[in-house]
Amino acid sequence: MARVCDLTGKSALKGHKVSNSNVKTIRRFYPNLQTKRFYIPEEDRWITLKVSTSAIKTINKLGISAVINKFIKKGYV
Repeated sequence: MARVCDLTGKSALKGHKVSNSNVKTIRRFYPNLQTKRFYIPEEDRWITLKVSTSAIKTINKLGISAVINKFIKKGYV
């Protein structure tokens, strides 16, 4: 299963791990993803999404229906 946010599309980035001797090796920076259930009152059902914590904060601020509609309109979903 991919480590990608269902709403924002955030995924892992590549970078360097730098040792004490300044040897650089490739590493990955993973997004902070959480599996969370959301209730949609318009459809009277629960959905489970794997979302980043920044997406959870946006959902808490605007509401799940508004956030889903916004991301569909922008073309992320």
